[in-house]
Amino acid sequence: MTTPPSNTDLKLLIAEAAGSLCNCEGCNMTANTVKGIHLAGRKAICRVLDDLVAILFPGCHGSDPVPPAHVRVFVEERLQEAADALREQIERAFRYQCQFDKCTDCGDCVRQAEQAVRALILALPDVKCTLQSDVTAAYEGDPAARSIMEVVMSYPGFQAIITHRIAHVLYKEGVPLIPRIMSEHGHSQTGIDIHPGATIGPGFFIDHGTGVVIGETTTIGRNVKLYQGVTLGALSFPKDADGNPIKGIKRHPDVQDNVTIYAGATILGGDTVIGAGSEIGGNVWLTHSVPANSRVYNQQPKPLITRHSPRAAAPEASATSKESTP
Repeated sequence: MTTPPSNTDLKLLIAEAAGSLCNCEGCNMTANTVKGIHLAGRKAICRVLDDLVAILFPGCHGSDPVPPAHVRVFVEERLQEAADALREQIERAFRYQCQFDKCTDCGDCVRQAEQAVRALILALPDVKCTLQSDVTAAYEGDPAARSIMEVVMSYPGFQAIITHRIAHVLYKEGVPLIPRIMSEHGHSQTGIDIHPGATIGPGFFIDHGTGVVIGETTTIGRNVKLYQGVTLGALSFPKDADGNPIKGIKRHPDVQDNVTIYAGATILGGDTVIGAGSEIGGNVWLTHSVPANSRVYNQQPKPLITRHSPRAAAPEASATSKESTP
């Protein structure tokens, strides 16, 4: 049996382990130290995201109700706090990306952070308007929805799309790290994986939601409905001369207006277009385009039904067998 280390031995082990853990292997910069870069903090970003959701739906997604007379003050104060916190995190993200890319001519990180925050604040009224159409689509599209507030406060599909619409604004502004952190936070909470680069039109509804995957270059039109387990993904990635995947190209499908895609369907490829008004059935696998108003379903499988003889009833134990031996 191994002898447990003494307190002195344990202190030495901890000191050695700490020395090894302080340096990230393959990283030429020391993050979050005085000498290195102060990276954007995941928890800080998630707090800002929660604040932005509370601003978009005051009294619904915060910790306390907001009296109608105080809504304007609440929104203004909370938005100022969120903007200040987000500007700092975005500046850190830009500084990290500059060093990672060995960039020398991208401009001032402070100015870029300020511009991104301004763009988000300007976009928030339109984001809220689009989210109202998403709420309506969910309420009208789900017979189990008993009220608008049930959708707003409990539906995972709606939580995922709130996060996406915020993250997408920052993604379009070229903000590194932070949009993806936001989207993966939403993914961990809802089981719905939407890349912040995906372009999604108004009136979007994900019913149930678990297992939905929407890739970076996906484009989704107006009034589209997805069910659980749908994948809008990529085929095999083209590679450069060194064998690395080529980034920044169209890899995911386009879904036009008024399309419904049922549970478990997989649609792949950057050249694949699902025409407007189409229905894609459950568990369909598609790697090519379909025209408008198509109905695509797998052929109904033929279940095998057999009959078996009923089992003979087990004979009852005789009275003698139940008697104990003297």
